[in-house]
Amino acid sequence: MNRVLLIVLIVALFISCSKSKVPSGIIKPEKMQEVFWDFIRADVYANEIIRRDPSKNVELENARLQMQVFQLHKITKEEFYKSYEYYLNHQKLMKSMVDTMLVRQQKLSEVKIDTSIKRIENKISTLR
Repeated sequence: MNRVLLIVLIVALFISCSKSKVPSGIIKPEKMQEVFWDFIRADVYANEIIRRDPSKNVELENARLQMQVFQLHKITKEEFYKSYEYYLNHQKLMKSMVDTMLVRQQKLSEVKIDTSIKRIENKISTLR
């Protein structure tokens, strides 16, 4: 039942997000969501992992990772920040994107937990 509700929520958020028209030159909500997700992950990695290495410059590494995200999604830094500014000024669109990203992360976390539990159960059953 929870999974059905989760799927319905994801579909509803996706539909509401995709119906919103954005001006030319602004990254569409679906793509912006993917870029923003990777952008946040790169930022967290730089600030939580790279920061522990005193031989690395966190700001430079973060900028390098951001450029990799932009290249991966075939956009420019300028396109991203212009679109980001647009979404900041259109809170309903931004909220919809962020909510969908949170639901995705929750779903990924549940899958990881399920997979871990299955591995543990398999190890226990082989010990018997």
